[in-house]
Amino acid sequence: MSAETPAAPGQFARRKLQFRAWRGTRPFWGGLFVMLGGLPIAYFPYAHLQVGHLTLAMATTAGAGSLIIGVLLVVLGLSLWYQKHVRTFAGTAAILLALVSIPVSNLGGFLIGFLLAMVGGALAVSWAPGAPPEPQAVQEDPRGEGDAPAAAPFEAAPHESASYYEATPQESEPNVPADEASEPNDLSGTSPVSNGANGRHSAG
Repeated sequence: MSAETPAAPGQFARRKLQFRAWRGTRPFWGGLFVMLGGLPIAYFPYAHLQVGHLTLAMATTAGAGSLIIGVLLVVLGLSLWYQKHVRTFAGTAAILLALVSIPVSNLGGFLIGFLLAMVGGALAVSWAPGAPPEPQAVQEDPRGEGDAPAAAPFEAAPHESASYYEATPQESEPNVPADEASEPNDLSGTSPVSNGANGRHSAG
């Protein structure tokens, strides 16, 4: 491989480009926020906070409901990634579950899961697939062979007079013999040059 040959992209760069292309064809961020919102909603009712020698149990009587809401939010987030045609339903359901988690699951996971699920649901509902790019017209190279500018198409220069472009009919002359055409046609006989008299004519 010569020094002028560009180096092939590495494995990491290739994977990054593939992930970017995959991410751009679906509501990626909406699904991510919905899944992240379901984690604190499902976790906090079963968590125990250790403060010194004291253990604070944050479990509530609606712990099962919190777990169900959290699991549903995670499933909706995955559906937004792999089933993008249900984005409107999944986004609306995520917003409703986030609202239900406020009275059920410790104010929606101390408002953390609530806010994440609300933002993710709104992003999922508002997402729309982009239009494919239009094919661009191929531009012709203005240079001719040998890097010389291509010759412009021939255009006849307009004539100064407009009558130049009009067809001028030509009068056709009658076919006259050469000997008659050189002599004037005088029928009265008074012309001095008629009948070869050379200025002289006979009297009588």
